[in-house]
Amino acid sequence: MPTSAVPTPDVVAEQRRRAALAARQVRGYAAGLPGQFSFAAVERGTGAGFRTGDELQFQTASIVKVGILTALLLDRDGIPLTAVQRDRAEVMITASDNAAASELFAAIGGVSGLDRVSTGLGLARTRPRSAWGTTVTTSADQVRLLRVLVDEESPLRPADRGLVLDLMGRVVDGQRWGVPVGAGTTGSRTWVKNGWDTVDDHDGRWLVNSIGRIVEDDHDWLVAVLSDHHDSLDAGIAAVEQAVRIAFDTWRRPAPAG
Repeated sequence: MPTSAVPTPDVVAEQRRRAALAARQVRGYAAGLPGQFSFAAVERGTGAGFRTGDELQFQTASIVKVGILTALLLDRDGIPLTAVQRDRAEVMITASDNAAASELFAAIGGVSGLDRVSTGLGLARTRPRSAWGTTVTTSADQVRLLRVLVDEESPLRPADRGLVLDLMGRVVDGQRWGVPVGAGTTGSRTWVKNGWDTVDDHDGRWLVNSIGRIVEDDHDWLVAVLSDHHDSLDAGIAAVEQAVRIAFDTWRRPAPAG
């Protein structure tokens, strides 16, 4: 976690200027993509951030697994997970195991359980579905969920927040794409959960999503990128990662005067 003092008004203003510039750059890039695209990010220390396409809803694919685990931990209210639940949670997040997700989704009560927790956390535009990967959400709601994992006033207990973040920090190498490419230094730390699937209603084109966190120097960013209508998984990953690079390369540069 960054340990710098409370940012001065000048620092806050500068970070807001950089965020606004990043938003313009990302919107320009997204305009050339084949489908819908949404990007939400916030820097926790200053509150600076931006949203593009935040009115758009997307199927979650496997990013919903973070919500499933959060719901399970809230339901248990401080009671440690059983050994089996802990094992299922680990493979669900680190390796995106679908069977484990289905088992834990049933454990929280399926649609009603996930909806209850989503509503309680203020995820107003997230709509759980019985086929959990077709749950719909927005990038803004996903950043709200990420806040639950990091904020001290979170309803999730510190140990439980630590568990989810630990698993997101140990995602297998082949799935560590998306948000982590925004890391700018060798000392950066990243956490991620990605989701990807083909969508029948989109003629089988790919939905590619990435949510996560980047911590470095005096920055602590929460990020959600949602996208669809890609011709291939590789094309979707490339689009998401390019948007992340544009956003953070721009955010780190001094904003132009005026």
